[in-house]
Amino acid sequence: MTGAPATTLDRFLDGRLAIEQPAAGRHRAGLDAVLLAATVPADASGLLVDLGAGVGTAGLAAALAVPGLTVRLAERDPEALRLSARNVAANGLDGRVAPLAVDLLGPAEAREAILPRECASHVICNPPFYAAAAVRASPRADRAAAHVLGAGGLDDWVRVAAATLAPHGALALIFRGDGLAEVLAALTGRFGAVSVLPVHPRAEDPAHRLIVGAIKGSRARPRVLPGLVLHPPGSNAYLGPAEAVLRGARLSLARADLTTVSSRRGDAAQRRQ
Repeated sequence: MTGAPATTLDRFLDGRLAIEQPAAGRHRAGLDAVLLAATVPADASGLLVDLGAGVGTAGLAAALAVPGLTVRLAERDPEALRLSARNVAANGLDGRVAPLAVDLLGPAEAREAILPRECASHVICNPPFYAAAAVRASPRADRAAAHVLGAGGLDDWVRVAAATLAPHGALALIFRGDGLAEVLAALTGRFGAVSVLPVHPRAEDPAHRLIVGAIKGSRARPRVLPGLVLHPPGSNAYLGPAEAVLRGARLSLARADLTTVSSRRGDAAQRRQ
């Protein structure tokens, strides 16, 4: 009989967040999860759902930094759920954070029995980055699922985010740097007020990540924010703004021109009645 897979204990947010995660074989949490969690405003409140939470790094980081939140870590993988429960307890967040065993991309009726429609004020999501045809997937199903999108692509994840969020709820997701067209296509018709924050390894490099914020039901036009540069030329040290985020500073995706559900949509609803 074999034991549980080997794990490591890693620390984030200047050591305040302890995360136990598999030593190998699965997607390991790191910078992406911290950047994603940093998009949640310090004064946010209500329910936040971390879709595809893995061992819970992003959702736990958000909970630790934003005391007004209740957090659910939505995940289908049993081993990741086991570790996320351990991580909740290890960080003293049992009262506010809980894992949620749910197949997010399965039948809507089954998903919504566990994760009700329009239950959340905030959703964060670090979806798989790659189409199946674009990469050579790992032979391990668990690792492949962490990196390779299903047949529905990013659209499936955004559809679930829209179903989970209450009207005017906020979505934040992180995606690969060359995936802007996919992101905008998935958001269209569901979200507006899209803010795109490019993340560059160095100032001279193209963005390798996009952090995207959006509001359910908004009609405001998208905008591209000044990029976040991680490292100086020729070094892997972090520049000041990036270092501040790694220690817990907020990454603002907020905008003053948010528009909620369009009056035309309201008029259309009245006509249907």
